[in-house]
Amino acid sequence: MNTQAGTPSSLAADLKAHTGRFTDKTFDWDAFPSNAGYADLARAQMRYIGAGGSPKVGDTSTMKPDHFTLSLIYKEPGKYAACHSHEIEESFLIIDGALIVGWERDGEVVEVNLGPKDMILNAREVGHGFRVDGVEPVLMSISVDVGKPLPPKYHYHPKDHAPELARSFGAEPGKTMPFDPAGDHPLQQLMGKYVVRHAEVPTKWEDAGFTRKVYVGAGGIDNDTCRKEMWGVPSRVGVKPFVRDVEDAFFVLEGSLTVGWEDEVGEQVEVELGPRDLVKTPAGRKHWFRNNGAGHATVWTVIGTAEDDGVTYEAA
Repeated sequence: MNTQAGTPSSLAADLKAHTGRFTDKTFDWDAFPSNAGYADLARAQMRYIGAGGSPKVGDTSTMKPDHFTLSLIYKEPGKYAACHSHEIEESFLIIDGALIVGWERDGEVVEVNLGPKDMILNAREVGHGFRVDGVEPVLMSISVDVGKPLPPKYHYHPKDHAPELARSFGAEPGKTMPFDPAGDHPLQQLMGKYVVRHAEVPTKWEDAGFTRKVYVGAGGIDNDTCRKEMWGVPSRVGVKPFVRDVEDAFFVLEGSLTVGWEDEVGEQVEVELGPRDLVKTPAGRKHWFRNNGAGHATVWTVIGTAEDDGVTYEAA
């Protein structure tokens, strides 16, 4: 049966609980206590799945994480994030603006400038920071590839180092290199494996009628945790129900997307997502998507395994 009106069924309530509406959320300017008292480090976080590196694990507005977290970060011009590292991968997907990301090793830093729909997967245990040098704020999506990441380890925080050194992510004057994927410096070569330029990612057309650009996983950055892809769904294109052994999340960047769920007895429910809305579908849940809008939909998709899960998309 299709649930359309009246008292919401348990399936409809569950889908609603797994839907993150941009307009229902607020940006938290106090998400990272280590920034307190340092105006240049100010940034705001909006949590969708998990805490995403923030210690605010009791936030009831965010969904329980499994294999990854997902949040938005807002950063104003002139601000930066101090160089730190994690025990697991962390991706930055730029939505608006331009972001400088620096990787540090032995006092040397490579800096890359990322624009909209570009991504960097920050490698495990590699010191990294970011800075907004442009004239417009940056909005980006951050995913940490574990449900509950450990607190970051800071390498060059202004509480322990001169502000100029912290802003340059630990590089003394003359020790900063611009990103060059063909460079021969070991840090250049390492970063070159983890930077994704949207315009350079091959577009794969599915027989079901939508496109996939693989950022992380088979065909993209080699990884053993999560898969991350940019999907393009034309108007009136949709797929038949499918099931994964892990969770996935659809985060709409442009346009609109309808996501549906089906339970074991055949009940079906749907929700329409707009820009910056998200649905997380748990492992084992039959689900589908469809673009009912007149325009193209762009969807950032995160899947809780980097391996091929055997899903074949069939046109609805």
